[in-house]
Amino acid sequence: MELKREFVLRNIADDWILVPVGKDAIDMNGLIVLNELGVFLWQKIPEAANEDDLLSAVLEEYDVTPDEARADIADFLKKLREMQIF
Repeated sequence: MELKREFVLRNIADDWILVPVGKDAIDMNGLIVLNELGVFLWQKIPEAANEDDLLSAVLEEYDVTPDEARADIADFLKKLREMQIF
């Protein structure tokens, strides 16, 4: 899976933040704060071929049902699409 914009993930004062870099730093106004699952998914996206790979990774890492995991993944990816990141 490929991201359309460039970000650096930083931990600042116990918050995980996506900081836009390069040209995207000018285009994006602000930072994006991620929760624990958001950080996990963000780190898995580059190595995932599709959403099923993300689902498998979430189910392996977290004690959730497949339906809960699918819904959380869909919500996260929807937000990234809305911000034209994914």
